[in-house]
Amino acid sequence: MTFAWPWMLVTLAAVPLLVLAYRRDLRRRARRRAELAALGLVPASVRPAAAGRLSHAGPLLLLAALTVLLVALGRPSASVAEPRREGTVILAFDVSTSMAAKDLAPTRLEAAKKAARAFVLRQPSSIRLGVVAFGDSAVVAQQPTTERGPVLAAIDRLAPQGGTALGRGLVTALSAIAGKPLTLEGGSGQPDSEGPQIGYYGSSVIVLLSDGENTTDPDPQEVAQLASAAGVRVYPIGLGSAAGTVLQVDGFQISTALDEAALKQIAATTEGSYHAAADAGALAKVYGSIHLAWTTRTQRREITSWFAAAAALLVLLAAGWSVTRSGRVV
Repeated sequence: MTFAWPWMLVTLAAVPLLVLAYRRDLRRRARRRAELAALGLVPASVRPAAAGRLSHAGPLLLLAALTVLLVALGRPSASVAEPRREGTVILAFDVSTSMAAKDLAPTRLEAAKKAARAFVLRQPSSIRLGVVAFGDSAVVAQQPTTERGPVLAAIDRLAPQGGTALGRGLVTALSAIAGKPLTLEGGSGQPDSEGPQIGYYGSSVIVLLSDGENTTDPDPQEVAQLASAAGVRVYPIGLGSAAGTVLQVDGFQISTALDEAALKQIAATTEGSYHAAADAGALAKVYGSIHLAWTTRTQRREITSWFAAAAALLVLLAAGWSVTRSGRVV
């Protein structure tokens, strides 16, 4: 424990002086009582009210309260372990053409963006947030940061186009968490098993917003295994309906439907959980189910208020004891 104003601790010198004054007062009262007894003014059968060790409890509690208050004048501080949520959350958005489907109003992507904005604003400052967008390829739209403005701006910029490289989206999200690119083996689209190890990131999660319709390598399930080995949980959020809908793109009709099986398998592999977002309201509730681990961080905090509270408690105890014993506060 340290003190911001250590020079104020000199006031503690008053404590032994008060003890001496109290003992002197007790001796004075004893002499006076003896004098009155000699004159026959105090019955011999009456015991002094102050007799016994317990009779000193009230004054001693008051003295302890004063001592604590004098220590508080020095503005003490101590290392305090504070619980907090920490970690990294990557919002991985599927921005393929199918995300323009309107089976989730107003569109799959717009509904996901709206719910994601609310999720971002609810997170404590200790959570790092990043944004990944994937279509035919995948890019980090915003590196993980504790600032909310850039994350919201990255979400606003997302627009649907191209196919769905679900595996590449996961690889890019893992790269953002690790802070280094993960190589793919010889252009085959598979994670490079001989490349550098990704490491372990147990306090990181990927929120995968997609309809699950993968159209290209790498295999999302193999990337999910890599995420699992790194301790990264994936929370897939299925956007759209299993019944599907039809899109008009450049004069062509494209059929699209939610592939829940693929997304559920990714969740199971990484020990995350799958959530279906049939409408915007359900999607908002999904974000509330994503929890990061609580950790403790030791920080220096001024604890003057703790000392003041302890002193107040001691004063109340002293007053209660004195009223019980003698009918007086002191």
